[in-house]
Amino acid sequence: MKMTRSKKALSFILCIVLIAAIALFTTACNDNKTNDTTTTTTEAVSTTESPKATVLGEGETKFHFTVVDLEGKEEAFEINTDKKTVGEALLELELIEGEQGNPGLLVNTVNGKTLDYNKDGAYWAFYVDGEYATSGVDTTDIVAGTTYTFKAEKG
Repeated sequence: MKMTRSKKALSFILCIVLIAAIALFTTACNDNKTNDTTTTTTEAVSTTESPKATVLGEGETKFHFTVVDLEGKEEAFEINTDKKTVGEALLELELIEGEQGNPGLLVNTVNGKTLDYNKDGAYWAFYVDGEYATSGVDTTDIVAGTTYTFKAEKG
């Protein structure tokens, strides 16, 4: 009888060890699949090319300028200038046009595209490093390396 209990106990322990081994093997296989997926995703992201920026102007200070139209089409520029404000630099390069108003320059044309809020509710919104600007383009001092954007929006 003692032999039978020992054999049962040994069989039970072997079953537990076998179940643990299967669980570890399954976990290891799933980790490998996850790593493969991550690698593939990373490769897909790294092979996507961003649009090349058109280089404009001459000067010591360089900043990035992006235009996004109503359809979401994006055009990138690298601006070189010695001007003090973003507005001065963009006006000099004829990338923006507008009317001088009470709060400052009201931009209605960017990169040759004119929007009329009174006609269809569309306007040019000014952003600094992806954040809605707290000052107008004509009063925003240039900070080298910063990205300034005019994005067409509907109100």
